[in-house]
Amino acid sequence: MTIALFSDIHANLPALEAFFNDVEARRPDAIYCLGDLVGYNIWPNEVINEVRRRGIPTIAGNYDFGIGRTSDDCGCAYKTVEEKANGAVSISFTNQIVKVEERAYLRTLPAHIKVEFQLNHDKLNLLLVHGSPRKINEYLFEDRDEKSLLRIMHDAGADIMCFGHTHKPYHRVLNDAGHYRHAINIGSVGKPKDGDPRGGYVLLHIDNDIQVEFVRFTYDIEKAAKAVEDSPLPNAYADALRQAH
Repeated sequence: MTIALFSDIHANLPALEAFFNDVEARRPDAIYCLGDLVGYNIWPNEVINEVRRRGIPTIAGNYDFGIGRTSDDCGCAYKTVEEKANGAVSISFTNQIVKVEERAYLRTLPAHIKVEFQLNHDKLNLLLVHGSPRKINEYLFEDRDEKSLLRIMHDAGADIMCFGHTHKPYHRVLNDAGHYRHAINIGSVGKPKDGDPRGGYVLLHIDNDIQVEFVRFTYDIEKAAKAVEDSPLPNAYADALRQAH
């Protein structure tokens, strides 16, 4: 079975359209979205509706959670005064342009999705979260202490845990007393932060073993960046798209 997992589109419609063109050609058996449909660009409604009309099971990201409740807090961990000021502009602008029906959709998104597989005589639990099982906006970076990551997965009953939020993809295999658990950050479709400006997602292959395929695809980055520059959003978000930081 092949499962496509994508996350962190952040209102980047050109990236989302290119993602769908790429993933649909690969014909996965299932597809899930791990949240953060909105924020940082001009197409939140269009992105929401492209995901909705395909009937893709989707969980709430921290930005979706905030916009769904017309909050001025996206739950983002901004590090500098400038980042915080830019973030305030982004969430204010997004709250202004998101429509009633689309906001209602964001408000009803679930926090987690859990899928249980029966492989031979063994159960395999796949857990999909945005940040972590403990908190929607917890950052699980690749250098997370192994004991901490194992504890999070063990407490959540997850054999495979897929998440986004950091916009930096990775796959770690953790040895839990002879039981191997997989922690997979699926990266970002619309706002990568790993130095590669192409959009990214994951194909998870589940058979007799677990294989993780990181997919990158090109899209019209300049169209997305120019949309930012022609809007009330800070130009820093256009630079971030071009430079993937």
